[in-house]
Amino acid sequence: MLLPISLYERIRLLKVKGKEPYSSFYKILGFYPKNISVYEQAFAHKSSPKGIENGRLGNNERLEFLGDAVLNTVIADILFNHFQNRKEGFLTNTRSKIVSREMMNNIAQQIGLDKLVTYSSRNNSHTLNVYGNALEALIGAVYLDQGYKVCFEFIRKNIVDKYIDLEDIARKEVNFKSNLLEWGQKNKFDISFRLIEEFIDKDGNPVFQTAIYLFEQQIGVGIGFSKKESQQHAAQMAINKLRTDAEFQRYICQLKKEKRVNPADTETPAVETKKETVASEVEILPAEGDSHADSL
Repeated sequence: MLLPISLYERIRLLKVKGKEPYSSFYKILGFYPKNISVYEQAFAHKSSPKGIENGRLGNNERLEFLGDAVLNTVIADILFNHFQNRKEGFLTNTRSKIVSREMMNNIAQQIGLDKLVTYSSRNNSHTLNVYGNALEALIGAVYLDQGYKVCFEFIRKNIVDKYIDLEDIARKEVNFKSNLLEWGQKNKFDISFRLIEEFIDKDGNPVFQTAIYLFEQQIGVGIGFSKKESQQHAAQMAINKLRTDAEFQRYICQLKKEKRVNPADTETPAVETKKETVASEVEILPAEGDSHADSL
């Protein structure tokens, strides 16, 4: 009588000296690894003591590179079949939301990768990113160990089906800066993104602070570990102000009326840093999560 393959695996694992890692990986993967070393490498950050083993590269950076490529391919496949009547731009934008660093970090923690990743305690500024990177490395490990078909099912069942609502994320607004600029361009309002401070934090990481101005009035401030991140946070604050500040909304309405009276003042091109521009008549109170810039 043939025993189920899973039982064979369990019997084999009883003979394995370090069987605990197999059990931990099984809970996450839903199958037992063929080559456990590639999974152990997926959870070794370059700052970890395990990052160098036997004089050769032992961290997860190469696996992260591979996993990122596989993840993008699988998500593209899933979206292509789920949204059969949507255009390329919509699919690309939705995929970017799913594979974003924030999304990967959150899913990695929900899966439990934060309990498995090894990294130096001094590397705490980007701790969440360590988990998201490890998730991509794990995907790379699954691809190498099991092949594309199993990897596809792992991503679909353990990531997309469990943690991602495709319809909801398609509506979610993520690129705040782009939406803000589109709103300004449609209204011919001048918006400036200005880097107001740049410094190094206690761990040696560069930090940027950006402010947004609408006709020389500051409407948002944001900080981040890159200029792009600080601009996104500042734009998010500005959009929130446009949506929720009644007094500011009245100010915008008045500006709109004045521009109708003086149309000659509105022909200012939008140029990054300097004069970038925001979208709608004064429809600035959409439902939270609306991804359409012209409903700001």
